[in-house]
Amino acid sequence: MAPPRALFELLRGSGAGPGTKGVYWRGRLVTAIDGTMMCCPDTTANLRKYRRGGGHHGGTGYPMIRMLALVACGTRTIIDATFGSTSVGETTYTHHLLPALRAAGMILLADRNFAARDLIAAVAHTGADLLIRVKTGRKLPVCRRLGNGSYVSRIGPVEVQVINCEITITTDAGSRGEVYRLITTILDPDIPATEIIRLYHQRWEIETSFLELKSTILGGRVLRAKTPAGVDQEV
Repeated sequence: MAPPRALFELLRGSGAGPGTKGVYWRGRLVTAIDGTMMCCPDTTANLRKYRRGGGHHGGTGYPMIRMLALVACGTRTIIDATFGSTSVGETTYTHHLLPALRAAGMILLADRNFAARDLIAAVAHTGADLLIRVKTGRKLPVCRRLGNGSYVSRIGPVEVQVINCEITITTDAGSRGEVYRLITTILDPDIPATEIIRLYHQRWEIETSFLELKSTILGGRVLRAKTPAGVDQEV
């Protein structure tokens, strides 16, 4: 395991220099965090550590691995990653990646699954800013109004700006809209809310990274390793 780990430590990072375009937003490295699932061979050894996936249609016969990654959106390169059994949830694994958030100069984008109060506080404690989607029905008290049409609220010890917006998706099949509620530790009232909404679109770059991993590198196949030690090396 030591050589693959050493190689990962050598190659991981944003892959960007200070002048690389499309990587930074107002001096902050734009990153995203999310999880994905991979399958490994259905061997007795693997089943001791990984369990088969469930579902309404019989689930999967393969043992499944949950992987969480922190990705630089502008380059779609992995800054850090962690993985293990699906018996552990995404937000628990996320705490393993928090040391990779530098004390300042980063902003973390995440979907609403990562909007837990303790996780928001943990991210803010690193010094990095955050921009996370939350459920529209979540009650967030108004502490004060901002001039850009948003308002300031508080989640636990963290003061956040709350932005409500409607996202419209247009395809050949037509258009549909959905209301998004975003929270961010960026509290500068001079930054237009529309700029922050556009920034959140970059979160989808991590989905492209996972697509490259599973469809291009793996070709849609399961992993090859028949033992947990081999799975560790392959991931």
